[in-house]
Parts: sequence; structure tokens; C-alpha cells
Amino acid sequence: MNKRLSQFSKKQSLVYKVFLFIAATLLVIYLLPKGGQFKYDIQKGKPWQYENLYAPFSFTIKKSEEAIEAETDELRKNAVPYFDFDGNAASQSKERFGQLLEQSYVDTLYSQSKDRITRTADAIIDELYRYGITDEIHPYAQDKEIYLKSGGEVDDITYRQILKQDELDSRIDNLVESASGSGSTKDLLRILLKRSVNPNVSYNKDLTESTIASEINNISPNRGIIEKDARIIARGEVVEGDTYQILESLKAEYTSQVWSESNRMWLLVGYTLLVSLVFLMLFLFLKKYRLEIYSNNTKVTFIFFNIVLMVFLTTLVVKLDAAYVYVVPLCILPLILKAFFDPRLGLFAHVLTLLLLGFIVPNSFEYLFLQIIAGIVTILTVSELYRRANLFISVGQITLIYIIGYFAFYIIQEGNIAALELETFGYFILCGLATLFAHPLIYLYEKLFGLVSDVSLLELSDTNSKLLKDLSNKAPGTFHHSLNVANLAESAANEIGANAMLVRVGALYHDIGKMINPTFFTENQVNTANSHDALSPKESAKIIIDHVIKGIEIARKNNLPDRIIDFIRTHHGTNLVYYFYSKEKELNGTANPTDFTYPGPIPFSKETAILMMADSVEAASKSLKEPTSSKIDDFVEKIVTSQMENGQFLNANITFKEIQTVKKVLKKKLKNIYHLRVEYPE
Repeated sequence: MNKRLSQFSKKQSLVYKVFLFIAATLLVIYLLPKGGQFKYDIQKGKPWQYENLYAPFSFTIKKSEEAIEAETDELRKNAVPYFDFDGNAASQSKERFGQLLEQSYVDTLYSQSKDRITRTADAIIDELYRYGITDEIHPYAQDKEIYLKSGGEVDDITYRQILKQDELDSRIDNLVESASGSGSTKDLLRILLKRSVNPNVSYNKDLTESTIASEINNISPNRGIIEKDARIIARGEVVEGDTYQILESLKAEYTSQVWSESNRMWLLVGYTLLVSLVFLMLFLFLKKYRLEIYSNNTKVTFIFFNIVLMVFLTTLVVKLDAAYVYVVPLCILPLILKAFFDPRLGLFAHVLTLLLLGFIVPNSFEYLFLQIIAGIVTILTVSELYRRANLFISVGQITLIYIIGYFAFYIIQEGNIAALELETFGYFILCGLATLFAHPLIYLYEKLFGLVSDVSLLELSDTNSKLLKDLSNKAPGTFHHSLNVANLAESAANEIGANAMLVRVGALYHDIGKMINPTFFTENQVNTANSHDALSPKESAKIIIDHVIKGIEIARKNNLPDRIIDFIRTHHGTNLVYYFYSKEKELNGTANPTDFTYPGPIPFSKETAILMMADSVEAASKSLKEPTSSKIDDFVEKIVTSQMENGQFLNANITFKEIQTVKKVLKKKLKNIYHLRVEYPE
């Protein structure tokens, strides 16, 4: 029955992984750009490394963005502005002049009649309003051509022909002076005209801008045609200038022509195969080198989720504006995977993600180079993530690497730094700041996926936490034993490159099950009375063995992470409770080993193996009478060798050399604990 359940569980796990594989592949394909991939990598400023390239079909040469921008600027510069002309202004001015003249004219003071003055004024007003008057100031040259719009008619004139407000008074003076009449009549005419005439020409911004926009839209994006079979570039020729633009035009044309209804299915097949290969490599890596992670569907889902999330964010940014592609904090991926798993997996997943992004980002070679270097720096520099300063220092180093790498690529491509845009460096700084979001993201992932990071381990290692306080109060001897084991295991882990923080926390909690019946464990017995004296060996063994089961229950009740519970489950492996097993044999002549065997499982990582050795050695050291250096060496060797012979380390990825190193550390630390010194002759 158990075998069938195991097979069913394995099949169910495999079915889920297949589903995850298909779902991730389809989602990434959906996010990929809907176009074929150009088979040549165009690197501006570098020699063409492929064979001579001939046009596979006729295509138009696209203008560069700089060329189109220059045309747009030139068009705006030479655009003819529109001005509105109010045709009623002249008649209104004449009417106003007549009203003012009626109020000011006195027969005895002026030599000319009112009618004659009116006719003179009308002629002057007509002249003033011939092309209109404006009180606006514009930066146009005097000979600038403009359109003067009056009703449905448009006249083509120069800007100087419009009378400006600051020229109006002098113009009126000149026209009045050339008119006939006495001095007093001219003075009256001059005064009344200046009070009667108002501007009637204004700039029509909407019409001008719409005309300019229409002309900009009509700018041709093409500047020529390359005929089929014409040579585009020869091998070794530097990719620059017109050649670069022709290659970019071919790439754009090729991409648009390849993605069509007739061959859409073939392109989908190609994308599916490539994306599937990437995810297949991830599965193979996990199965071969990270079997523990591969067996845990939650952890596999977590890794796939982060890879797809990075592809989604990058795709989103590229669609909005490809210039911001470096703002996406891609180094968060290896950083987070390193925090939860290990550096090797983090870097491997980072590289696979970049292989997917190569289909999406522009200048893929430059992008992949910079991101791979940044990912390596992330793995090499980010250590002890629970120390906040370390993250800030690492982010600064990552940002610096981005800036140096981009600067080097720019020099290679452009040959100078004259047109270097400093705002691009700002994108890298924003990327660095976004990478600092790793801390809250790790906390969020811990809650969503039930994982544990070094940040949480630091919190769990606090001996003032409620659970460890309870342990110190209910089972003080066990608490002291756990502290000693934690120190031993941490030192050993540091020596062989294991996760020292993880093994320390595991050691602190590995015996919490002893809180249930603390006096049945020797380290908590404060007098000579032994609680086991009233029990049979089987009953005693059951209580001893149950501290593992009780420990798991307490850990789950207090929401300890599974990685910590693993230490509780495995710290005795499948060893015998040898003392009570021997006692049972002594009393009854025979004993069933099953009744005296811990349920296991045996250790399945370096950390859990280290804890088993440290726990057994520390507990056994209490029984040493008059410990000496040779005694400590002998009993450490005896205990660890016995565990190896019982096959307790078969599932742990720990080598013989590492076990030897752990034994040396344990011997040295125990000698320090017992303050052993060399005995000098008297």
C-alpha cells in the first residue's frame, strides 16, 4: 500500500512539473516579440564577421532616427506660420475716429472741414490696416514668409509687412505729415488716429501646429532602395554610417516579412523549441545537482515564477520604451535565489533568463554581456544578506560594473564620447535602487512560498524568542546543550563551506521536543533520582524517541520553516537508542531493534549531517571522566565512524574529506571547552 502511495505521489509530482513546464513555456512565447529573428548580430563600429552579405530581396533603406529628427527640426524651422486677420477692424477704427472727431471738432479752431478730415483719416486707416497690425512679438526674421488668413482667403506676405505695435505711432506720424492741412489739423488727426487704431492680427497656433504635424506625418521614413542581390557589406568591413543603417533596414524588413500568416506556425514551433530547451536545462540541472529542490514542487514553482516574472517585466519595459530596458533590476533574480538556495543555482537561473531575454531586448549582445557580468558580481559580492550594509555595498558595485561596461561599449561603437548621454547612467542608478527592493521581496516570498532565507534565520537565532525562552525555562540543560551544539556545528560548517547560519539555527531548535518530558533526559536531571528507573527499557526508549516527534509538532505549531524542521527530523537519523536497547537485551535476552530505532530520515544535506555529528559528540562528551586530548580524539573518531558505518550520511552531499575536516573542528572545539593544556614536566 505504501509503495503504491509513493508511486502515486511521484507520478503526481511529475505531472505537476510537466504542467509547470508547459505553462511557463507558453507564457514566455506569448511575451516574446511577434516577429522572426534576424540571423546576423549587427554590432556598430565592429568589423563584419560573417560572409559577404547580399540583399535577399529588394527593400527600402530606412532613415535613422537622427535623420528623421533632423528633418523634423528643419521642417519646423522652415514652416510658414498662420496669422488671423480681422477684416472688421478698419471699419471699427473709422467709426471710433468719427465719434472722437464729433466730440473734439470745433469749426473756429480748424481750417479744414469735418468731412475732409474724416476722408483723410479713412485713407490713413486703410493704409494702416492694409496688412494688419499686431501687438504680439515673434522671433521671425523680417523677410520670413507668413500666411495671413482673412475669412476663407489666405494671402502670402512677409513678416515685415505686418505693422508692429511699437512701429504704429511713427507710422501714423509719417502718414499724417504727408497729408495736407494746417498744423493744428494734423495734430488733431494724429491724436485721434492713435486713439482709434487697435491691433487686428494674431498668431494662429492651432492651424500652424496642425499644418506642421501634417507635414511631419508626411515625412518619408525611407531614403532609397536596395535591389535584390546587391552587395550590402563585405566580410571584415566596419559596420558604420550608411552600411549600419542599411543593415538595420534589412533587419526590420526581414523581421516584418518573416512573421506572416503563412509561416506563423513555423515560427511558433521555432520559439517553442528554443524556450523549451531553456526550461529543460533548468529541470536537468535541478534533477542532477539539486535533487532536494527538484523534489519540492513549491521550490521549483518559485524558481520558474521568478524567471517568468523577469521576462514579463523586461518585455513590458521594452514595449513602453526600449531605452529604459536597463532600469529593470534583473540582478534581483540571482540575489534572491542565492538567499533562498545557493549561488550556483542563482547564477545558472540568471544565465537561462538572459537567454530568453535575448529574443526581446535591442542590442542583445551588449545587453547579455552587461547582465551576465552584473549577475556574476551579484553572486560574488552579496554575502550575509541579513546584514543591511552588505546589500548596499553590493548594489553599489553592481551599478559601477553596469556603468563601466556600458561606457566601454559606447566607446567601441562610437569611437568617441562627444554624444554620450549621461541620462543612461541614471538608468543604471535607478536599477541599483530598484535592486534594494530585494529585502522586502524576500520577506514577501517567505510568506507566499513558505521558504526561509538568511534574514529569517537571523531572526530565528535570537535566543530571546518565545520558543527558545520556553526551552531555557522548561529544559535548561537541553538549552545549554543546544547552544554548545550550535557553536560546534557553526564552526564546522564554516570550515567546509556549508550554510553556517542555517546549521546554527537548526542546532538551537533540534531538541525542542524535550520540553514535553524534560526530566527524562540526563542533562535536565538536577538530582540523583532517574525518571527512567520506574520504566521498562521499551517505555524509556519510546519517550526518548518521541522527543523527535514532539519536536516536529512544536515546531509546526510555532510556524518554524520546513528547513529548520528538517534538522529536528534528521538529527538522530535511524540510529538505535543503544543504552536502552542493550538494557532490554540484558533483561530479556533479546530485543527488537525496531522498538529502539529513531524514525529518521537520515541526514540529506551537509548541514543536517554536521548537526548529527556535533549533537552526538557534544552529548557524549558529558560522560567523559577526566577528559584528555587523546580521549577526546578517540571518542570523536569512534562516534563519527559508527555513524558512517550505519549509513547515516549516504543521502547527504558531504565528502569523506569534509567529514575529516568536521572531526578536526569538533576535536579542537571540545578541547577548548574542557580547557585542556599540555602537561609540562615539573
